[in-house]
Amino acid sequence: MQIIMMDVDGVLVAGRPKDGAHLFTDLEADLGISAPTLQREFFKPRWPDIITGRKALLPELAEFLTDIASAVSAQTLIDYWFENDSRLVEAVIEGMAELRTRGHLVYLATNQEHMRATYLMEVMGLARQVDGIFYSAAIGHRKPSQQFYRHIQDTLGSSPDDITLVDDTEDNVIAAREQGWNAIHWRANMSLLDELAKVPRRFPA
Repeated sequence: MQIIMMDVDGVLVAGRPKDGAHLFTDLEADLGISAPTLQREFFKPRWPDIITGRKALLPELAEFLTDIASAVSAQTLIDYWFENDSRLVEAVIEGMAELRTRGHLVYLATNQEHMRATYLMEVMGLARQVDGIFYSAAIGHRKPSQQFYRHIQDTLGSSPDDITLVDDTEDNVIAAREQGWNAIHWRANMSLLDELAKVPRRFPA
């Protein structure tokens, strides 16, 4: 039995459901909020504390919206955000299901805050597709911090070479390998099973 740790954004989830475009492509047209302003005034200063669980998303977003004098509520923006970042890559879902059929464990290992982690598992139904989730706000550290990987390894009580990370961010892949994990640097349109078959002696067809 092997343990597969799946990144979410860029691997399992790819943009908005209708066309796969970036979730904030039409943000200004739809809600009157500039995407560059959101990046500069919200994500850059506030996101590091939110993604590691030190601050909560809703009040931080509400404060930002007040600062820019937007009439949009924080919950409305969150609903828009989550709904437009929920296009599942079905081929990856199918690969995960096959791995579980073969007796392997499949987890999500992702940089998320609490609300979206819940949305992924409950609203998008990923709780039925995986054996669990490890995410940064719950752990208190984000990838590529070694504390993120060590927390997972210690929680599972697993040998590092029994764990394989699938992630589209090279720094996260490098950090996983430094922890002794196997790791796959994911690219769009890869086959999950084909890539795992390249991991030496771990995933025979």
